[in-house]
Amino acid sequence: MNAITADTAAAPGDRKQVSGQASTKESRGASRELLAYALLTLLTLVAWLISRSGLYTSGDDVGYWLGVAGGVMMLLLLIYPLRKHFPIFHNWGRVKFWLWLHMVLGIGGPLLILVHSQFRVGSLNAAIALYSMLIVAVSGIIGRFFYRRVHSGLDGQRADLRELQVRAGFDQSEAVSKLQFAPKVEERLQAFEQHELKATPTWATHLRQVTWLPIKMRITYWICAYELRKPLRHIAERKGWDKAGLAQRERLARKLVRRYLGAVVRIAHYTAYERVLSLWHLVHIPFVYLLLFSAVAHVVAVHLY
Repeated sequence: MNAITADTAAAPGDRKQVSGQASTKESRGASRELLAYALLTLLTLVAWLISRSGLYTSGDDVGYWLGVAGGVMMLLLLIYPLRKHFPIFHNWGRVKFWLWLHMVLGIGGPLLILVHSQFRVGSLNAAIALYSMLIVAVSGIIGRFFYRRVHSGLDGQRADLRELQVRAGFDQSEAVSKLQFAPKVEERLQAFEQHELKATPTWATHLRQVTWLPIKMRITYWICAYELRKPLRHIAERKGWDKAGLAQRERLARKLVRRYLGAVVRIAHYTAYERVLSLWHLVHIPFVYLLLFSAVAHVVAVHLY
């Protein structure tokens, strides 16, 4: 029995179960996220159709109260940062609940404002308020995209990489590498990890990792898959494996390589997402204040003039 087959047979059942559960959880999270984006698109379309129904105008009672409801929802958005950053509000329930409410209000409020304005821009003040609101809403959706990836996946991916390091034999506690029959593959995988996870954390590095790294991963995988064939065939000839046995062991070796490279790429991506999320806060918060001031000015102007 070769190293790859022995490693697979000796892998604990609970390890496979935990890995499978993590993969299933991640897949469900991605499905829910796609469903949320589809629902948001549908709600925007419904809002546009309502605004074109001709049942009201921005200045009549219906349009007025739609604007009031949307404005109140946008104002209530401030509860989440208050709950999160000020100790006096820390006993106002769980942060997770307020974050969920913050996202609901951040979608419902802008949609009502768009219905109120009938997707049209009137005065300069109204234009500033409307565009500030749209920037805040869109940046909130983008921020949620990065937030979910940073806080729900990074620790799990690091744990998965550590597990793969042990299984591949790259961990110092392992005396023998599972890929010792292919030293070029070992060197290539370790060089890939060191180059990406030890890289200087600059914006250029993160941009390269987000755009080019997935392509580099596939190229590295194809090279490793090619380099696995020759030593495995030599072992097959020496040990008398049939074609099915050789194909099975080659498949297992490629799977280990693919998972290892994938774990490195995901950690590099999550690290980049962390950096982008920190920049996102610098952009998102000023527009929130601009929205607040312009909305107040718009309400005052409407009632005075």
